[in-house]
Amino acid sequence: MITVTRPRILVVGAGFAGVGCVRRLERKLSPDEAEITLVTPSSYQLYLPLLPQVASGVLTPQSIAVSLRRSRRYRTRIIPGGAIGVDLASKVCVVRTITDKLHNEPYDYIVLAPGSITRTFDIPGLTDNAYGMKTLAEAAYLRDHVISQLDLADASQDPDERAARLQFVVVGGGYAGTETAACLQMLTHNAVKRYPRLDPHLIKWHLIDIAPRLMPELGEKLGTDAQEILRKRGIEISLGVSIAKAGPEEVTFTDGRVIPTRTLIWTAGVVASPLISTLGAETIRGRLAVTAEMNLPGNDGVFALGDAAAVPDVAKDEEGAVCPPTAQHAMRQGKVVADNVIAALRDQPLRPYRHKDLGLVVDLGGRDAVSKPLGVELKGLPAMAVARGYHWSALRTNVAKTRVMTNWLLNAVAGDDFVRTGFQSRTPAKMKDFEFVHAYLTPEQVRAQVEGKGAADGSAE
Repeated sequence: MITVTRPRILVVGAGFAGVGCVRRLERKLSPDEAEITLVTPSSYQLYLPLLPQVASGVLTPQSIAVSLRRSRRYRTRIIPGGAIGVDLASKVCVVRTITDKLHNEPYDYIVLAPGSITRTFDIPGLTDNAYGMKTLAEAAYLRDHVISQLDLADASQDPDERAARLQFVVVGGGYAGTETAACLQMLTHNAVKRYPRLDPHLIKWHLIDIAPRLMPELGEKLGTDAQEILRKRGIEISLGVSIAKAGPEEVTFTDGRVIPTRTLIWTAGVVASPLISTLGAETIRGRLAVTAEMNLPGNDGVFALGDAAAVPDVAKDEEGAVCPPTAQHAMRQGKVVADNVIAALRDQPLRPYRHKDLGLVVDLGGRDAVSKPLGVELKGLPAMAVARGYHWSALRTNVAKTRVMTNWLLNAVAGDDFVRTGFQSRTPAKMKDFEFVHAYLTPEQVRAQVEGKGAADGSAE
């Protein structure tokens, strides 16, 4: 008897790119054609652009965590864990499950969409004392932390402690940092009305960035408009400045200023997942160098996209231009990669990825926003309508759209809620506790694990 095994397609990562790929594979491949497996720690897709609104309490965490098991076509096997190494020669991906066991997952075709991690620098005390904004858990935790600072300041009899707890520092003038500062500042501005013992003027938000202006991709005019909106709200913006040292009770800026604070939020960019370094392949600024078809040169059946890959931007005339790591590109790249995997399965030609950027949207909370759809510059209510309309339409399921719209309407009618969920009664958690960058293997450890010798820091399954 001859046993015919189905080709094994392994997708790493459940972000915009990975989920877009899996969903298209499920639609276009018959069950007999291939076996689809997805590696992800959580069985949901996180809509990252709305994370600041979770931190500020406008949206509930569940509303932007879109379940992967709601699809009627769902047949993908999900491995709950994170890919920590890939052996291209043996066609094996090493997975650390959520129970901390190592598992070797063989594949015939692999789609690498592991996303990114927060970019940090060798700044004393940074990872020990800073909060991140990259995961759903971090956003929920940060909301608890900010509200707890108001509670603790209100209860304190020490004026210095009270002032320090009411100062907040956000590092990073990109979209994530700007929206985080804007949304959380609005939260504290509204919340302090419920604290009659606190002087509202003590609440100070600092937004700093080493760049000469905020969100340079928006252009000079809209970038300036965004700065003016934030400054009118009382957010102090410092450009050309970064962090020299971070302590548990104060932050030192590179210009010499020392800010007493219990809250340092770090959003100064992202870098590709450490998984990429385990492949031993060529990279461009840490991202895998791939073809326009998103195939890894010299490795048939290996595809990479999203934040993990430097995908050539063929829609631009610039030599060496690559697609920016945005959700807009990742969603579309996922569909093209799925088509190319199917084409490879069926011995058909691959097609290059081509997409002209549709523009940018920045929601600053309330009625404030700046947007640049199709090159048209907007601010205020029109920009807010465009920003929320784009995010709402990009949500993958009708259930998610209903939850988000309901949250927005409820917040508009009833205002903010200032309930803490109890995170602060537990052991404090900072950025280093949420992003498990220490979990990845070296290329040598990957090879040892695949060959059955076991890796240095885990047990095989």
